[in-house]
Order: sequence, then structure tokens, then C-alpha cells
Amino acid sequence: MNPDRTPFGPSRRAVVGGALAALAVTGAVEGTASASSRSELPWEPVPVPGQVPVTEYQVPVAGGGSLWCWDTGGDGEPVVLLHPGSGSGESWPYQQPVLAGAGFRVVAYSRRGAYRSVAGTRAEADTASGDLDALADHLGLGTFHLSGSAAGGPVALDYALARGDRLLSLTVSGSVMGIQDAEYQDLTAALQPDPFGDMPVEFKELGPSYRGGDLAGVAAWLEIHERAKTADSFPQSLANTITWAALETLTLPVQLITGDSDLYSPPSVMRLNAQHLADVETHVVTEAGHNPHWEQPAAWNRLLIRFLRRHRTRS
Repeated sequence: MNPDRTPFGPSRRAVVGGALAALAVTGAVEGTASASSRSELPWEPVPVPGQVPVTEYQVPVAGGGSLWCWDTGGDGEPVVLLHPGSGSGESWPYQQPVLAGAGFRVVAYSRRGAYRSVAGTRAEADTASGDLDALADHLGLGTFHLSGSAAGGPVALDYALARGDRLLSLTVSGSVMGIQDAEYQDLTAALQPDPFGDMPVEFKELGPSYRGGDLAGVAAWLEIHERAKTADSFPQSLANTITWAALETLTLPVQLITGDSDLYSPPSVMRLNAQHLADVETHVVTEAGHNPHWEQPAAWNRLLIRFLRRHRTRS
């Protein structure tokens, strides 16, 4: 299909042109994980930075599906962003211009059945990681960096297990990681007792500091969430069974990030999973829940960019 060259971001959609336009104060680029917000100061909402132009595609995938994708282009090393289950390819307005400004080619897409993507036929659909490989081939990415947040984490890990030769680095943020060991399943179940599943999505996925400090930002996040899933969406299978033993086979550099208020994957669980990775570093973003890339973008962006720069090439 012919791509459409458009500016992606706040000027084009209500989510980033309405609620997000109300956000004020600086900070989308500067900041650190250990000092993402200063407790002695009032909470200061972070504005969405101006977006850089992107090329949009509809990438065909098996079973009549199609993935809506945007790509900043350029000669920099590619970094692909995999969205949370509560979001879509729209989930990255804080990252798109910052990563592009740091010299990377930034790509994000909506998985099958998410915003502007077409689910296709479930019986004929490929795995989620197979779709990612098809998208990477379609865009001619070669090798690239991969970052998966929340429900994007298991897809990223599955891809690393299937096509680790194609990855320069892997970042998994705020994710239970899809690990199937019975001990781990029991642990995650204990962290989400009834009626956890019935709680409002913003309670489950956004930390209390953010919910209390940035009502406009919460509203904007909810707008993306409400548009995220289409009526024909369905869960996709993975190519591999993700276990601690499987993680131990990975040799590529891995970064694990979580928020200190993440109800799904708190810092203790992140560190537990890190014990099963050979080349790993871990980071905790302060005053953030399950979506630190949205709640504390300054800290999260800095962590990602530093990690990407340290792993520009693999031997």
C-alpha cells in the first residue's frame, strides 16, 4: 500500500490536540530515573513535545490482517516500540520526537485488533512475534532495538527467543513478561486478588502519584485506551513458551524497567526475573505505576536512550 506522509502527534488528534494540549511545564527530555519527580515540590505535569513528521503504513500480515504503523525514517538505528494492552500505536507521543531527536529511527504500530489495525482471521493469523517479523521485513529494518511495555513485553521476549539474531537490544518495561512457570503464575495471581480485575483500568495501570498529580494526563491516557481495541480483536498466541529457563538462553543485552508503584510487576518481581537473564540491567522509575513511559517520560526516555546508545552494535 502507498504510505501517507503525515505529522504524527498532538496537532492531528483530539487525544493530543485536546486534553494533552492542556499540559504545561517542561521536562519531556530531562530527568533521571532516581529523581523523576522531587517529593518536596508540587507535581508538575509534563507537556507532550511537538511531534516530528512520520510516514504511516498499513502493513499486510497473514490471515487478511493489517498493522497500522508509523515510522520517523532516517538513517539512525531503528527502535521498535511495542504498546501496552491498554494502548496502541498512539501510546508514544512522549517518546517519538525525543528518540528521533537522539538520532534513532522510531517505529511503532498497533497489534492486530488495536487502533487502526485490522485483526484478520484468527484461524489464519500468525503469532504476534511473527507479525513483528513481517513488519520489520516490510520496512527493511535489518537489525533493530526492541522495547516492549506491559503486554508488549511478552511479544518482545517471544521475538527475542525466536529472532534474537535480529535484535541489537531488548527493553521490557512494566511487564509480567508472560512467564509460565507455576511458581511465577502463583506469585502474579497473589498480586492481583479479586476484585482486582474489576477495578478501573486507570487504577490498575497508573500510579497514585500520577493520578493525583495530573488529571489532564490521566484523561488523555484514557482517550487512547478507549480507542485502542476494535470489535474484531482477539488474543494472539506466542511462538515460544516463555519460562525462566527460556530466558536463561538469551544472550543479547536486556534492560528491565518498572515503576515503584506498579501493581503488576513491582520492583521485587522485576529483580526476580532479572536473575534469569545473562546480560541484564534493572531500573526503578520513582512515582510511576504500570506505564512509566507515560507517567514519567523524562526518566523513562533517558533510561532507554542511554541503553540504546550503549548497544548500538553487537559482535
